[in-house]
Amino acid sequence: MKLTPAIILRGLALIILVITWAVLAHLGSAGDANRDFSAALATAPIVAIGVMLLWRASNPLWIALGCFAVLALLAWAWPALRQNVPLLYYIQHLGTNLALATLFGRSLFGGGESLVTQFARMAHCGTISDAQARYTRQVTIAWTIFFLSTALVSSGLFWLGQMAAWSIFANLLTVPMVALMFIVEHLCRQRILPPDDRSTIADTIRGYRAAMQHRTDTLANHP
Repeated sequence: MKLTPAIILRGLALIILVITWAVLAHLGSAGDANRDFSAALATAPIVAIGVMLLWRASNPLWIALGCFAVLALLAWAWPALRQNVPLLYYIQHLGTNLALATLFGRSLFGGGESLVTQFARMAHCGTISDAQARYTRQVTIAWTIFFLSTALVSSGLFWLGQMAAWSIFANLLTVPMVALMFIVEHLCRQRILPPDDRSTIADTIRGYRAAMQHRTDTLANHP
């Protein structure tokens, strides 16, 4: 994958967006920001997912009714939402990590290939070695454990610890920990796999994008 100015700018914009989101989420969870703004920021991803699901409906009337129902539900629940901003961010953080753990973990069972193995196969034009298959399965297990552990620590800090400590872990440290996991996995790959079986970061990104595009196409063809 060739790095073009457009790709670099998109990457920088994404990094700035993630950092801004993390800081605002931390301030909202710690009670240092406007409650209405913090509640709106916390509910935005959930609302966006709901709207995208509604958009798949073929009947415009159902789309309009669904959007109206979402707005009505938000208006009704808003007083409670703005009083429980930290809980909103906790549910969002917990749900994201459990969903990712399920995505990686469920691919370990049954007769199919593990998720990272699928990424690797798509990055290498459908052909991987036995060593790559074993290694990528182990990586899938590692990511599953990582997301489950993150969800467990997040829950422990939220319900038993101080809110500030939970917010730092959930909002400020989660993304750096994910980045660290990528770095550690890359270093392990260089040591464990023979040179011909090693994937570059560009290969990994290409495989991930191909796998996600395949899943999107599958969902589009089977509404």
